[in-house]
Amino acid sequence: MTDSPALHPLNITSLAREEWFIGVSAATSLIFLAFPDPIFARIAEPFWFVVIFFWLFAVVLGSALSVVRHADHLAEQLREPYGTLILTLAITSIEVMAISAVMLHGENNPTLARDTLFAVVMIILNGMVGLSLLFGAWRREDQQHNLHGANAYLGVIVPLATLGLVMPTFLAGPDGPHPTAARQMFLGIVSIGLYSIFLLLQSGRHQRYFAEDGNNLERRAVGIRPPRGVWHHAVLLLAYMGPVVFLVEQLAKPIDYVIETLHAPAAFGGVIMAVLVATPEAISAVRASVANHLQRAINIFLGSVLSTIGLTVPAMLAISHFYGHPVTLGLEGPDLVMFVLTITVSIITFSSGRTNLMQGAVHLVLFLAYVLLITQQ
Repeated sequence: MTDSPALHPLNITSLAREEWFIGVSAATSLIFLAFPDPIFARIAEPFWFVVIFFWLFAVVLGSALSVVRHADHLAEQLREPYGTLILTLAITSIEVMAISAVMLHGENNPTLARDTLFAVVMIILNGMVGLSLLFGAWRREDQQHNLHGANAYLGVIVPLATLGLVMPTFLAGPDGPHPTAARQMFLGIVSIGLYSIFLLLQSGRHQRYFAEDGNNLERRAVGIRPPRGVWHHAVLLLAYMGPVVFLVEQLAKPIDYVIETLHAPAAFGGVIMAVLVATPEAISAVRASVANHLQRAINIFLGSVLSTIGLTVPAMLAISHFYGHPVTLGLEGPDLVMFVLTITVSIITFSSGRTNLMQGAVHLVLFLAYVLLITQQ
């Protein structure tokens, strides 16, 4: 009797070599689960704080990168838009868990959700889009994408972003900048409703809007091994996401310490969460654009922004309602200007079906302006 290929020792050794980081993630979770008090008792010591923070951040980020890796393999087999949909929903789930952990740990930070959403939008629509278009067009005159798909994304992003991050600034309720219960319910229902309709159209009658042009025969560079079965990658994707649920709660403790004890800017927590969420997708989007798969890159970054606004906002409003943590959603001052400018430039960038190096440079300039804005506040 011969060994089953799935159980062959060489296959097991190869799998262990490829998925070694899941052991790091599991071991870190066990350590923080078994010794939470001794670990966090010394968080006031600068060296120990740095060790704890970067240890947790690196493990959570590594797990998220592994999620992206398996989502990329699923995308190769399932094709668009299903592969990218799996990726955006997985990363958005990590984002919701991370923001929830920071919101529910320590003192209430009503602007955390808003700052995180704003940071995610700035990092993706300026940093990620800028790098993708710049590197993608470096060796080409321009790149093409499906205009219908980009318009479909922006047609939902613009109203949801306006209702969630702009309108609340001008509709202060009786409790100040926090939205009233009626407005929270309306915003939550509208966000989930529009996003659900979009998913139905994306995976149904308008699926062709989000697929690459069949005439584009350029493929990714050699070196990417053929993916394993769908269930193999699906199980490992979920296995990597498991420890994240626990580790982001631990990461919330040093973040809260910086904000509450060291009096760091309130936006610090939001920026950290945004970097954690956006980095894996940024890598995947840039790779796709360099390989001349611009449509996949667009599906990643516009889909990420849409899922962030369409799912994270209702989740944060639900947590605010059930746990009594008020949230402030409206952007103000320079942040509001940067947000409107970014949305406007994004509409212009994707309005023709072609992108070039100049547009990538413009988005990177806006990203640098956002970074400068953070340091000056």
